[in-house]
Amino acid sequence: MTVDQFKEMFDINELEIKKNESTGKIFFVYGVETGAVSKKATSGQLTNPMISEVLSPDTGDTFYLLHQQGEGRGATTLAVI
Repeated sequence: MTVDQFKEMFDINELEIKKNESTGKIFFVYGVETGAVSKKATSGQLTNPMISEVLSPDTGDTFYLLHQQGEGRGATTLAVI
C-alpha cells in the first residue's frame, strides 16, 4: 500500500523514521507501534515509498515494512513523511 493509504488505515498524520543510536537499527514509528525500514531509506534511494505487511517464515510473526516500490526484499536521518 502507499504511505498515504497506510496513514489513512491507522488514522495517523505522519510516520517517523528513526535510528536507534545504540544498535544502528532503523525503524519507523506510527502511533505507538513500530515497523521495519528497508536499507534504501538510509541511502537516499527511497523515492517511491510503499508499505507491505510481511510474514516472517521463521517466527510466523507479521510486521510492516517501509520499502521502495518494486523492491522485493530487504529491511531496514531519518525523515518524517
